[in-house]
Order: sequence, then structure tokens, then C-alpha cells
Amino acid sequence: MTTRRTFLKQSGALSAALLLTRESLFAATDKKQLIGLQLYTLRNELNNGIKETIAKIAETGYNSVEVFGYNAGKFFGLTPEEFAAIFKANNLVTPSGHYSLPNFLKKGDTDELKKSVEDATKLSHKYFVVPYLTEDLRTSLDDYKTLASRLNIAGEEAKKAGLKLAYHNHDFEFKDWGNGQTGIQILSNETDHKLVHFELDIYWVTKAGVDPIKFLDEHPGRVKLWHVKDLANTPQKEFTEVGTGVIDYKEIFKHRKAAGIDYFFVEQDLTKIPPFESIAKSLAYVKANLVK
Repeated sequence: MTTRRTFLKQSGALSAALLLTRESLFAATDKKQLIGLQLYTLRNELNNGIKETIAKIAETGYNSVEVFGYNAGKFFGLTPEEFAAIFKANNLVTPSGHYSLPNFLKKGDTDELKKSVEDATKLSHKYFVVPYLTEDLRTSLDDYKTLASRLNIAGEEAKKAGLKLAYHNHDFEFKDWGNGQTGIQILSNETDHKLVHFELDIYWVTKAGVDPIKFLDEHPGRVKLWHVKDLANTPQKEFTEVGTGVIDYKEIFKHRKAAGIDYFFVEQDLTKIPPFESIAKSLAYVKANLVK
């Protein structure tokens, strides 16, 4: 079964939608509650039918998505313009996207960074997210210092394009390398607070043994995005639908406004039930309990 970790190792005129500025696109949706879905949950479905999958996301009741799958200038074989047009046709906005930047993170290749940021603007994002570190990029605290330096560069590039940069955590950033030192501390302390924000994956931070609310309190104004997925009450701590696990989302969402969260996205890396059933179950809980 495909996981994020294995997946990440792998032209005509603009449509009317793309002629809209980011500001005008989001103005149409700011008056209603945005409930987002990270597309990774439906990666297999996307590979089997992009248009049908995106249409079904909208039919399920989500009104925004966070994209992934960018590779060599395309998303699942589509240009950014073609990809964006599908969302527009289904009245879905795309506030954020994941861009893995393997050459930039490993070698400092700014050409890859600039191209990725340029293409991200074509989907009217507000946030450009670095989603994952391969194991070779996190072998020491010095690796995290190198990453922090490169995130500052990426943050500058994103800012020039009218975007904000965010880093998405897993659990490995919270590893104690000795004397309580962690990668997440370096990423927090050695990046420019105005250029580098965080997308807090609430499942992974909880699995790492860290209280999400404590993390928010310790990083005021820096956590702008959330990944919302639950942690099963099992020895394996599997992923599970929102509201069916041990994470107290009702309490966490009470801190959303004070923390300055801009967007959140339901996600589940692996599902035990059919993925569309899974996202519908999470959505029902979110609507009934977490947003008004």
C-alpha cells in the first residue's frame, strides 16, 4: 500500500479561474466556514480518475482542499492550470499545497524552488508547504540547522510570490537527540518567524507525546495550518476518523482562533474503511462538533 513516505520518493491560455487574483478568489469563500481535505487521503482514487475524485470531494461536502502530488511541473500528469481548472469547476478553493523540493532540500537547488513556487501561484494558494523530510535529511541536529537555513531561503522566495511558507511536522522532529534537544526546536529557533510558519499535524504531534495545545502556546502566531486526523486507542496507535480516537478535538478547536489558525484540513494517511466513507465520517463529526 502506498504511503506518503514512499510516494514522496517518487499549455494553453489560463482559464477564467486563473485570471482571478488570490484575494478575489478567497473573498468569495471567506464568509463561510472552510472545511478542507488534504488530497493525500485519496491518492489511489486520484490515480484512477482525477476529475471524478475531485467532483466527489465536493459532493461529500468539503469546500476546500490542500493539494499534493507536484512532480516535475505537473500534478498527476496535469499542468498546474489544468489541475486548478478542475477545482474551479467544482467550486473548491485550494488555500495550500504540499511541495516536497527534494533537490532544494538536499542540494540547495534554487531553480527547483523557484519553479515550484511559480507553479504554486497558479493554484491560487496562500500557503506553500514543505511536507516531509526523507531519512537522509534528518540524521543529526546539524541536518536540522541546514534545513532551517534552507527554509528561510524558501520563505523569502514564497514571500516574493505572495505566498507564505509552512513546514509540516511528523513525529521524528520531536526526537530527543540528547539533553532535550530536538529538531523542532531548531526549526523554531533558527528560522525567521515572519517567513517560516508551521502546519501542525495533530495526529503526529500527539503520537510524539506532545500536547498540541502546549505546542500552540509555545509558538504563538506561527502555527497557521492544521492537519486534523485522529489517533486510535490501540497499541498500534493507528490513524482513525476524526472523533473516533483519543485526541480531544473539541478542546483543541477552542484554541483555534486565539492561535491564529487560518485553515485546517482533514487527512488520514491510511484508512480501514473505504476512503470516501472515511472522509464523510470525519466531515460529519467536524460539522457537528468543531465548527459553527
